[in-house]
Amino acid sequence: MGTIRRPGKYRVERDVLDEQRLEELALRKSYTDTHPPLTKRLKDSLRCTVPKLKHSVVGSFPVLYWLPRYSIWDYGMPDLISGISVGIMHLPQGMAYALLASLPPVFGLYTSLYPALIYFFFGTSRHISIGTFAVLSIMVGSVTERLAPDTAFLKMNGTNLTAVAEVDIASRDSYRVQVAAATTVLGGLIQVALGLVKFGFVGTYLSEPLVRAYTTAAAAHAVVAQLKYIFGVSTTRFSGPLSLVYTLVDVCSLLPKTHLPTLVVSVVSVVFLIVAKELNSCLSPKLPVPIPVELITIVAATLISSYAELNSDYIIPVVGEIPSGLSPPSIPDVSLFGEVISDAFALAIVGYAISISLGKTFALKHGYKVDSNQELVALGLSNAVGGFFQCYSVCSSMSRSLIQESTGGKTQMAGMASAVIVLVTILKLGPLFQELPKAVLAAIVFVNLKGMFKQYSDVITLWRSNKIDLVVWLVTWVSTLLFNLDMGLAASIAFALLTVIFRTQLPTYSVLGQIPDTELYVDIETHKEVREVPGITIFRSSATVYFANADLYLEALKEKSGLDISKMIIYKRRQEAKQKRREKRAERRARRQAKRERRAQRAAEKMAGGPVFSVEEEADRWRDACVDRNVVHEEHQVWSARENGTVFVMPTTSHTPGGHCRWEYLKGGDPDGASLGSVSELQDADTTTLDSSSEDTLSRDLERVSLGSLGKWTWDIHSIILDLSTANFIDTVAIKTMKNIFQDFSEIDVDVYMAGCQASVVEQLERGAFFSESITKRHLFATVHDAVLHCLNHRGASSCSTYEYSLEMQCSAKL
Repeated sequence: MGTIRRPGKYRVERDVLDEQRLEELALRKSYTDTHPPLTKRLKDSLRCTVPKLKHSVVGSFPVLYWLPRYSIWDYGMPDLISGISVGIMHLPQGMAYALLASLPPVFGLYTSLYPALIYFFFGTSRHISIGTFAVLSIMVGSVTERLAPDTAFLKMNGTNLTAVAEVDIASRDSYRVQVAAATTVLGGLIQVALGLVKFGFVGTYLSEPLVRAYTTAAAAHAVVAQLKYIFGVSTTRFSGPLSLVYTLVDVCSLLPKTHLPTLVVSVVSVVFLIVAKELNSCLSPKLPVPIPVELITIVAATLISSYAELNSDYIIPVVGEIPSGLSPPSIPDVSLFGEVISDAFALAIVGYAISISLGKTFALKHGYKVDSNQELVALGLSNAVGGFFQCYSVCSSMSRSLIQESTGGKTQMAGMASAVIVLVTILKLGPLFQELPKAVLAAIVFVNLKGMFKQYSDVITLWRSNKIDLVVWLVTWVSTLLFNLDMGLAASIAFALLTVIFRTQLPTYSVLGQIPDTELYVDIETHKEVREVPGITIFRSSATVYFANADLYLEALKEKSGLDISKMIIYKRRQEAKQKRREKRAERRARRQAKRERRAQRAAEKMAGGPVFSVEEEADRWRDACVDRNVVHEEHQVWSARENGTVFVMPTTSHTPGGHCRWEYLKGGDPDGASLGSVSELQDADTTTLDSSSEDTLSRDLERVSLGSLGKWTWDIHSIILDLSTANFIDTVAIKTMKNIFQDFSEIDVDVYMAGCQASVVEQLERGAFFSESITKRHLFATVHDAVLHCLNHRGASSCSTYEYSLEMQCSAKL
């Protein structure tokens, strides 16, 4: 019988906390305490202690941490089995992927040996297998074929009359090896430099949809590059934008010249590999180690080719001479760095992104940590040192890493064991594979790319989950197909960053309401059981406020609050000017009243004692007359200039039967056509004239009418709370925008508060001179609920009624 789970409850009683009170209670540290001076930080970084030195050495050489703790009894046998399995995979993949790089197959074996040895000492992942990878191989191949095309190594054979142009394969391959080595060394140096400056987070700019789309498009490049080996045709090398399309068109045009024996070998190899891999995946739960299908394929193909003499009898291209032994190290051609720097940077970023993603996946599964900066250094050293031994760019391989992990590999001792297998092959077994058909290696590449082609299902998944990630996927895929791999990567990263900018520039703005009987506030448009706090508008943006969206933030606030600040401020200033004119008129009336009293006094004096002439009184009388004329002229100007004000007109219709006269007013705001307001009635019973008191009453009523005519004015809003809990920084433009918000809304007597500011945001507000005598930390609150309680206590929960748009007066028909 199941138990009913009841939700927990909690009750907290505390004071309302603004930022100033919060800092007093929490004893917030000063900026100098949390940010020590640069000199102090520099001294601390240069100070050498034994624990710090030990940590630095172990961090730079991770092998010193795990090798002393290595247990042969616990880890020895699993690592050995795993290493042998991975080493067997290295052999066919190394030779096959060398064809993708347009290099002789033996250099694929070198690439499977030296980088794995270097990573053993510097890497922090225990399960990834460093070596050749299809995507990096095709990227290196685009560089080698661009700088060392076949047309640059033509030689003439025969006499002058029968001369035939042939490619000097030895010279071409030698120069391509130099190009690949120079690119690899430069890419490794870039990775080491980025790792030393703690730039390991650069891989985070390559999102998972971007990487998957990029590898999918790179797989298409790899397949097209292998078509010439599968069909046995000789294609023209194209480079630059649309090179994939041109190559595919060239291959299709050469299909009538397909070499049938080569095509048969390719088809048989592909079918055998697919069937064997499917059986392998079905039987893998019952097998201690997977069946080495690829190794069986190349051994069988080599034996068949050797005994059937496929090269001599059927002209099927084979691998050719594989030198036994290791080649000595050589310094790469530094003069090539300027031509390959962009390709080297692309190789460095892509290789690191693939390796760190695999490494973090296995680390999360097995409960250990991978240092991203140290991984960047380890991968860079593997490439840089490997380049001196004629290796090309490496990274982790997904298929080999999965085999290493699934066969029980515990540490990089498995990588060392696989390197020994490759070393034995290079020293003793290399010449045995000289009769291996290249079509078999192309088939291995083709079948191994099956996993990448399965990534096309991402389109359906992303369509259902996230449309923006789908757009990033499609743009990356299209740009990588149409452009080169390096240009496609640059365009993809730029587009992905633009999507981030657009998403922060166009966030979701919402007005929050309170969930009844809680301190929680959610969007009133997406939740039904919430209510808006009377008199308070709580405004929130889903993104931080910065220079790109500061103006949009202000416009959204005006729209959501329903307050047209600009019109209201204009109206307020107009009313202030009207008030000043009223005061001047009242002052003039007071002066005229005083003059009348003086005249009455003089008249009384005349009746008592005769006329008395005063020059000062005559001057005052002349000045008053001038002032009265000016006043009449000014009133006429004011009346004619008030195009947007409220104007009362006398209708031309006759009086109503009841003796009432109907007055109409035109509401201003539209200079071209004022809207007709409601009708007011003048009662005959009212015989009062428009003296000063009635004029003041009329002016107050006119304010209401003009205010309503200016648009939506919601008087029940007395406070606005800006929820900044989503902001992780605020720049100078946003600070100025916040200042303007406080100033503009204070003009119309609406209080503005901020809530949920992080400590870093408060520090940036302080350094940006945001706080002043009018805007203090009393306007910042720890939570939205604190700000709401303050507003209710400060301004009251009741809202004022909305101003009416009509005015009714009763007066006599005679003004």
